[in-house]
Amino acid sequence: MNTHPLNVARLDKILTHGRLTRAVMTLLFVLFFSGCTYMGTTTVPYAQLAQTYINGESQYMELDGVTIHYRVEGQGPPLLLLHGVASSLHTWDAWVEQLKGQYRVIRLDLPGFGMTGPDQSAPDYEADYMVDKLNRFTERLGIQKFFLVGNSLGGYYAWNYAAQHPDKLYKLVLMNSAGYPQDMPFWIGFASWPVVNWVTPYMMPKPVVNWTLKSAYADPDKISEESFQRYFDLTLRQGNRASYIKHFMSIREKADDQTVADRVKHVMTPTLLMWGEMDEWIPLDVMQKFHRDLPDSEYIVYEGVGHLPMEELPVQSARDADHFFMSELQAKQLHPQEVSIKYYSGNAGQTDQATGSAPSATQNEASHSSQTPTTLTSEDYFNLAE
Repeated sequence: MNTHPLNVARLDKILTHGRLTRAVMTLLFVLFFSGCTYMGTTTVPYAQLAQTYINGESQYMELDGVTIHYRVEGQGPPLLLLHGVASSLHTWDAWVEQLKGQYRVIRLDLPGFGMTGPDQSAPDYEADYMVDKLNRFTERLGIQKFFLVGNSLGGYYAWNYAAQHPDKLYKLVLMNSAGYPQDMPFWIGFASWPVVNWVTPYMMPKPVVNWTLKSAYADPDKISEESFQRYFDLTLRQGNRASYIKHFMSIREKADDQTVADRVKHVMTPTLLMWGEMDEWIPLDVMQKFHRDLPDSEYIVYEGVGHLPMEELPVQSARDADHFFMSELQAKQLHPQEVSIKYYSGNAGQTDQATGSAPSATQNEASHSSQTPTTLTSEDYFNLAE
């Protein structure tokens, strides 16, 4: 299904026949030598970008020569958030505000993006490469099991992670996730065209970046000036433009690869599919394919929302994810959406003298008629459930 009125495959043929190629190259040549930041031809020093995009929560981890920029906020069961293509951990700002009271929220700039920047030693950024990086990242943080959310390209990495490490996940959320053959978003197709892809690592004009972000929203009026500026600024980090193109070309190669989704059926982790109905990048029929092939999935479709529900509809989408994650607690039929769950046991969280182990949630419930209620946090529950 082609979600853009301009057919990318047809334009590919046109570009290879000269006239449009010469016109595009002439325009790019003129713009490139204008040399201004507005045209995205410069590189901004890391220290200058850090003044805006690094804060008190920012931390760094050296991983195979790559300095990962990440943040850890809140308390509770671990929740890892993965951003999409040409994005950064900042895309989750509103979600973190909603969820850090219930979870230990972890987010990172994936290699090739944001303040992490490119991995110069990586021949590509294929799924296996990123799954390995994520696995060692979480191990270094001491996280044994966690919730995982991925949007767009981050969703592609997330479900591949789930296929390879099912024992490390409680539940999975895929938000407008890549994973099946489809027509490319126009801007990815254009930037990765032969000849054009020689120039785009050196130039990404701000109007093009702005237009691209607008195409990800159903309602572009919801995009803040801060967001427009951030998406553009992070293309100016050294190496990021070339990294973007490497990702775009990889996406282009997979656009018609019928084997891309072979691993989906091996994802046994309970999965929630969250989709913006008006997504022009990854259309709704991709969600339907996920739901068909995933062994254990449910879905929510947001009317009037595009590719980035966590930005366009942050409060509702965060609540929906929380409800899905906490359904094991809510099944106790107490207080849905409540952070603390009350189990009736006088020794909850203490050692059972008979067995030498902590009492189970079932044991805690069994004596509700005669015991004083003790409050367990969601983290306590998952410790008991391990």
